[in-house]
Amino acid sequence: MNLTLPNQYDFVPRYFRLALANVLSNIMVPLANLVSIIFLGHLEEIHHLIGVALAGNLLNFLYFVLMFLRMGTTGVTAQAVGREDREGVLLVGLRNGLIALVLGIALVLLQYPLGVLGFALLNVTPEVLASGLAYFNTQIWGAPAILLNFVLLGWFLGQEKNGSVVLLSVVGNAANIALDYLFIIRLGWESTGAGVSYATSQYLSLLVGLIFLCFEIHWQEVREIAGKIWDIRAIRSTLTLNGNIFVSNFAFLLTSLTFNYEGAQMGTIIYAQNALLLQICTLSLYIVEGLGFGTETLVGNFKGKGAKEQLVPLASVSVGTALLVGLFFGGVCWLFPDPVFGLLTNHTEIIQNIDIFIPWLLLVLVCSSIGFMLDGYFLGLAEGHTLRNASLVALVVGFLPADVAAVKFESNHILWLALFLFNAIRMVMLGVQMPRTFARDVGDKSVSLKALEAEHNFPLTIEATRQKTELP
Repeated sequence: MNLTLPNQYDFVPRYFRLALANVLSNIMVPLANLVSIIFLGHLEEIHHLIGVALAGNLLNFLYFVLMFLRMGTTGVTAQAVGREDREGVLLVGLRNGLIALVLGIALVLLQYPLGVLGFALLNVTPEVLASGLAYFNTQIWGAPAILLNFVLLGWFLGQEKNGSVVLLSVVGNAANIALDYLFIIRLGWESTGAGVSYATSQYLSLLVGLIFLCFEIHWQEVREIAGKIWDIRAIRSTLTLNGNIFVSNFAFLLTSLTFNYEGAQMGTIIYAQNALLLQICTLSLYIVEGLGFGTETLVGNFKGKGAKEQLVPLASVSVGTALLVGLFFGGVCWLFPDPVFGLLTNHTEIIQNIDIFIPWLLLVLVCSSIGFMLDGYFLGLAEGHTLRNASLVALVVGFLPADVAAVKFESNHILWLALFLFNAIRMVMLGVQMPRTFARDVGDKSVSLKALEAEHNFPLTIEATRQKTELP
């Protein structure tokens, strides 16, 4: 039997190699976090679990907003690789690395007002507050390393350095698990130990990343392009892209913070149940995001080469894979709720009735999985404005009206409906934007010779290619 793929799908093995490396890298993060939750969830006092989950969510929201440092690096780097622009590859990494360093130092300096503001929005017991602040005030010292790692991962992903990406993540997260055991279980540092282990592991990961970086670049290259780092036009373009991604991520942040705040107001049990359900969402979305990284890299590479004819097959493969992942995680939780949530905690009062919210979890997983995959697609095209617009509309039209109803009726079901509407509207808005990206502009100089030859079924001369690709 001939299993040869059609020409337009010849990228599929490459895509799944990228996807596998990215998933292996990405899945280490929630697994390491789950280990922290498991260690804390089996301590005698439950306030350690709730406090760290609360502080961890706040920090994750903060870092998610700043994820534009990775999201704005991968696609642009891949486009430069597609153009065979070595200088462009280096400049993307250097510019975003400097931004990451400045922002990371700022977070450390502003940790007190950030902590006060974050916890002021939540009505929790003094014990939970103390545990949460202990974790927050230690973990945030890792912010410079975390943000620089975002850039390094994005830069390596854009160049399809799969081995570097996997090893970088494995080292950091394996260290986090080992240090969790040391600080939480052996030394009894509880919430503080969880924060110290996370921050320390990020600096170890950064050290490994910088070693890899030294093998990737020649410092003579850096000296030659140092003056171009401060090119005003390029900086403006970088800030515009990153700014649009920031706004999109901020809409996610506002949605997540509001969801958690309203859940906390409904009582400790409801908040803890939502926190465990969101852990499943996080685990699933880290896998989908890993697939999205592969999509982002290939879309950027195809755009740099001018091979738009590859976008439709890539979109179909990536969206279909994301849908399967969302259905898998939702289905496992629906069929086996007690074993799944029993792994996370042995407090029966939390998992006793958690299954009534699993249908909402399934709906959210499906829509968010496809939505995150579409994020990768448009990031590969460097269309930050498309993500910005979709997120803002989903927030204002979908989430906020339902959230108001959830508050009025004090219903966690309506609160989950609000989260579902946000993800569903955003998914639809991104989906309807895809067809316009498939059409090739005849005046676009990036149309590749290979694409034109495939279209006309014969080799084109240099002169014919010039006439096809030049603007009138």
